Amino acid sequence: MWKDEVLEEIYKIREEHAKSFNYDLHEICKDLRKKQVARNRKIITQPLVTLSSSTK
Repeated sequence: MWKDEVLEEIYKIREEHAKSFNYDLHEICKDLRKKQVARNRKIITQPLVTLSSSTK
């Protein structure tokens, strides 16, 4: 089976990060949000798209 070295490295980093927070998803997300703010980059979000009842 073929192995992708880049993906393997990403999986390893992700695993180490999750392990450092005892796999607590709330704490992992809190840390990622904190890092995102620290980088001071503009966060782009898209509004939720809803279908109108006339398209049914």
